Amino acid sequence: MSALAPPQPAAVPAEPGAGRTRPPTTVTRSRGVRLRWLRRWVSPAVILVVWQLLSSAGVIPEQKIAAPLQILATARDLVADGTLGAATLVSVQRVALGFAAGAAIGVTLAVVAGLSRIGEDAVDPPMQMLRTLPHFGLIPLFIVWMGLGETPKIALVAMGVAFPLYLNTFSGIRSIDRKFLEAATTLHLTRWQRIRHVVVPGAVPQALVGLRQSLGVAWLSLIVAETVSASSGLGYMINHAREFLQTDVIVVGLAVYSILGLVTDAIVRTLERKALSWRP
Repeated sequence: MSALAPPQPAAVPAEPGAGRTRPPTTVTRSRGVRLRWLRRWVSPAVILVVWQLLSSAGVIPEQKIAAPLQILATARDLVADGTLGAATLVSVQRVALGFAAGAAIGVTLAVVAGLSRIGEDAVDPPMQMLRTLPHFGLIPLFIVWMGLGETPKIALVAMGVAFPLYLNTFSGIRSIDRKFLEAATTLHLTRWQRIRHVVVPGAVPQALVGLRQSLGVAWLSLIVAETVSASSGLGYMINHAREFLQTDVIVVGLAVYSILGLVTDAIVRTLERKALSWRP
């Protein structure tokens, strides 16, 4: 008589996700992103090192442009004594006021022209004519009309902001698919409901493109505006440094302009991702 086999333990169901490992493709993709991010910093680092070496060897004279380490030390000193912070605050205030005025004008005119044929006939021709003018060439007229205070600087920024926002918002409104408008009419939506549920979502993507463009023009306009009869701000600091051949201060001011532009663009890109999260 054969011996009975010992009872086998009952199988325990595996827990969900037990034994799973991270997909190789995900790991490879994340490593690839990190490596690509590091590679993008290689060339700027090499440029800075070569620049420093050439400056230390006297190949690049200090009168032409200061060495990176000297620029870094100057930036630290300007931050420590409050000069850079005060100048940056003044410039940011000018951009904020000019952008607010220009955005209000550009978006309002785009809505008027985009929602009505009569509004388009009244608004679009002068806007198309004015946008072809180099608005930096209007600085002498702005000074004659508004004096040498803050108003012409803010007006120059506002003019630079208004046209990209107007053109992109107007284009976004007019490029909305007519099928959506017909569907809204079929559903007996009021005019305000059509604007809220059809026009605004349809125009937002293009308007955000105009927002990014207008912010870039705003900082460019500010740089020019602050070099004309300014007594404060980053442009004044750069002009004052130019008179004394302080290239380190000039580079610090330009670097701050660049950083501010990148920060504002990153804010708009974040806003764009959140506002357009419904898109695939």
